[in-house]
Amino acid sequence: MRKVIDSFLSADKKTDINVLCWLPEKSRAVLQIAHGMVEFADRYDEMARWFAERGYIVVANDHLGHGDSVQSREDWGFFAAEEGWDKVLADMHFLRCRTAEAYPDLPYFLLGHSMGSFLVRDYLSRWPQDNLKGAIIVGTGETPRLLLSLARFIAGRKIVSKGPRYRSKLLTKLVLGQGLNFSSSARERNAWLTRDNEIVALYNADPRNNFVFTAQAFYDFFSGMLRLGQKSNQQRVDKNLPLLFMSGDKDPIGKMGKGVRKACRLYENLGCQDIMLKLYPGARHEILNEINRQEVFSDLLNWLTSKI
Repeated sequence: MRKVIDSFLSADKKTDINVLCWLPEKSRAVLQIAHGMVEFADRYDEMARWFAERGYIVVANDHLGHGDSVQSREDWGFFAAEEGWDKVLADMHFLRCRTAEAYPDLPYFLLGHSMGSFLVRDYLSRWPQDNLKGAIIVGTGETPRLLLSLARFIAGRKIVSKGPRYRSKLLTKLVLGQGLNFSSSARERNAWLTRDNEIVALYNADPRNNFVFTAQAFYDFFSGMLRLGQKSNQQRVDKNLPLLFMSGDKDPIGKMGKGVRKACRLYENLGCQDIMLKLYPGARHEILNEINRQEVFSDLLNWLTSKI
């Protein structure tokens, strides 16, 4: 197995997007990962190595405003001056196309965690004829449109009054409120992420996980979520594409399983033919970093194998 660091020019035409590739000796499929909010691609190193050892090429990029896809620390939590969500999606699509061109005969899967899960869901509406073999939606949920509209309005007002790079704790609480409330009742900050205390400690110690989203990025995020919820966009999804939803039943972002079930029902009602839901008892938000992650990896591997 080889780990390769690469880059490409972002859709913003100025940022070098950091890319990590885990390459097995013999390849059977490609798994592309879209990471979540306020984290970075290399946090998936353990998972990526596990799958690479089993023949999967794993690729992941740091989104705009995240990880090593920044020119300075001031850029953390800032997508772009305009259409930031669209640019993040375009970068994902570019990586998909470039990787598929390098490995045209391999089955291709797309996985998104947390914010990445919403990006993947939007991606499936944008590029429904993308020849994917399946999509894995991890740590997702459903938020009422009224709340999203209110949050976007607040973000817009903050941009006008404070500027696009203003960092608002109020907006953070609107997005992560349940997780923050969960952590406030626990001994360790960010304990809502996983029961693995070592992972939580590493997360808290890394500056790449310790910044507040800008008002502009929140505005872009809420705009993307609102578009994702539009019926006309949802209907564009390939109804024959296999979908795997994975979450912990103690994940506050997924409303302890209720939001994930709601998301599954949404795609069922759209007419999607191949949907599976895996809820892990006791697991929190980051099931790929949970104490039972080997079980999660094995379940995911079995599902991937069944779709090749």
